[in-house]
Amino acid sequence: MLRGHLLHGGDYNPEQWLDHPEILEEDIRLMQEAHVNCVSLGIFSWAVLEPSEGTYTLDWLEEIIDNLGKAGIQVILATPSGAMPHWLTARYPEVMQVQADGRRNLPGKRHNFCYTSPVMREKISALDRELSRRLGMKENVILWHLSNELGGNFADGACHCELCQQAFRQWLKERYGTLEALNNAWWTRFWSRMYTDWDQIHSPAPNGETTITGLVVDWRRFVSDQISDFCGMERRAVAEYSDRPATANFMYFFKSIDYHRLQKEIDIVSWDNYPCWHKKKDEVPVAVQAALNHSQMRSLKKEPFLLMESTPSQVSWRTCNPLKRPGMHMLSSMQAVAHGSDSVLYFQWRKGRGAFEKFHGAVVDHKNGSNTRTFREVTETGKRLEGLGELLEGTVNRPKAAVVFDWANWWAVEDMSGPRLDLNYPDCVTEHYRALWEKGIEADIVDMDDDLSGYALVCAPLNYMYKPGYAEKVRGFVEKGGIYVTTYFSGVVNETDLCFTGHHPLEDVLGVIQEETDAPSEEFENQFCYRGESYPARNLCEVVHAKETARVLSVYERDYYAGYPVVTCNPYGKGKAYYLAAGSDLAFLGAFYQDVLKEAGLENPLGTGLPYGVSVTERCTAGDANDPHQKRVVFVMNFKNEPVTVEGIGRWTDAENGESIQGSLALEPFGCRVLLFDPAVHADGHDLAGEVFAAGI
Repeated sequence: MLRGHLLHGGDYNPEQWLDHPEILEEDIRLMQEAHVNCVSLGIFSWAVLEPSEGTYTLDWLEEIIDNLGKAGIQVILATPSGAMPHWLTARYPEVMQVQADGRRNLPGKRHNFCYTSPVMREKISALDRELSRRLGMKENVILWHLSNELGGNFADGACHCELCQQAFRQWLKERYGTLEALNNAWWTRFWSRMYTDWDQIHSPAPNGETTITGLVVDWRRFVSDQISDFCGMERRAVAEYSDRPATANFMYFFKSIDYHRLQKEIDIVSWDNYPCWHKKKDEVPVAVQAALNHSQMRSLKKEPFLLMESTPSQVSWRTCNPLKRPGMHMLSSMQAVAHGSDSVLYFQWRKGRGAFEKFHGAVVDHKNGSNTRTFREVTETGKRLEGLGELLEGTVNRPKAAVVFDWANWWAVEDMSGPRLDLNYPDCVTEHYRALWEKGIEADIVDMDDDLSGYALVCAPLNYMYKPGYAEKVRGFVEKGGIYVTTYFSGVVNETDLCFTGHHPLEDVLGVIQEETDAPSEEFENQFCYRGESYPARNLCEVVHAKETARVLSVYERDYYAGYPVVTCNPYGKGKAYYLAAGSDLAFLGAFYQDVLKEAGLENPLGTGLPYGVSVTERCTAGDANDPHQKRVVFVMNFKNEPVTVEGIGRWTDAENGESIQGSLALEPFGCRVLLFDPAVHADGHDLAGEVFAAGI
């Protein structure tokens, strides 16, 4: 939270309207009417800020910042590297990206630049420093916005020019030291691909090498590092004259950049959220995906994040772009806040008249000013956020469950030639996250480098790659009492995609011995029984042997591996490890995690079962969960377009209207209620659900 307020506003592009001063004047009036307290400026303004090389025109921007300040509106000031001016690409064509097949891009689009290019770095850092010097300490400038959606727009964000080839080779020299070590790590004796000179190494290309999986994974690491380093370069440039914190807007699960690496270059994580609402009548899958992405962004720094972009109405780039139905804008905004966002910001404030995004949703449409449903809903959202600002100040999300999602693992899983070529790692992670979400259990999203202490439950689906030290970290977590869940095709390779030999790195913890992995077609789908119900075994089916210490909870019922374990539980130290040897469906994961959550002592804040489509999330102040003075705010959200009642919730107070709630909670279609735990009720001993909540279970 910046300056004590939840931020409300979004991308403002006044450079498109400099020849219409009446519109700029109207903008400020409408912003105040819509309860906008913050806008982002300069994101795509390079050509206006620097119309020719070395000529800076910042007066117009300074005037707008000052006028916004007089109206009480704060500014997030951007560096404009997201889109280059034509004078730059005309004079320095080498700044444009080269594709994997060796073709250099033509001018245009966004992020069409080489992250290694000295020219690009020199020109943007010079402009960044000038922005910092002139405007970076303005009273209402509160944050730097570094570039825009780094890596986006062109393929995977990578540049394959000769400068990048040289930088990649240097990166490899620093990582491996010698060619012998690199050849061993990449297993280059395969197909006689051994390198005898560093200059022989080239990035993966469709008309070249793609079969050395170690090369492919390392190239992805390098690209991620280069983009992150570019962001850090911009951060250092704006810091020369300004002490304001910096952010960069991330994008969902963006495959090309390891966000755990990129977040080290910024102070505050932000991201752009565009769920595909109303594609189907069942909004739950979309709600789960949005929740997962919010959790990912919050988990990167274990602190509140910013929702930097969202649409108040619709997007413009999908095949079908439905409007948000009444109530969904508020619910989607509240979902972000519930998961840890200290802002609801939009792309964009006012629709442009032309070009690619002229029909992308905005607060102010081409016509009718404030007389639109979108404007009215944005205004209501702004009012609600104003009321929640003081309540949520100092609060954070503190889940006791975590789901492992690791970028290097993603790259390795989906670039390998293995038992299945259609493995989708994010989908697998999402299924496990959803099983927790439907129970009202919030989870952090962590990678293999993160600390696992403090969690009661850690889930690691399809954890194919084990980074150095990860097995030891998991072993210590379980030994101290943690519950660990992992699945088929986990612990197969090391960080350079070399298969482990001998035995599984966590065989002692998991209590199973892997023998072989089947990838059955639909005609050979197996099944198993869990708690008296039958479920499919599909996708990948491992044949494993349970060790003496492990308890077999379910076995295959068909084919040659009938009787072999599907679900096992192995005690280790003070904790337990569960192993799922086969893929199944959401129904099984729901039943399975119901039991695992009991084992881990985890329950949702309401202490009751949730109807389908209802989710629960909690924000609280730091400190002891048993402290009666701790502020605990619970968001209850209904993602069904029909009324829903949650039963058995005990006694609560509606945080926004002071209404006392006991026993049941009614939710409107797409409704969200914000509840406050009343310590007085807990002290009187009347609220059993509240006692569970206060105990931090």
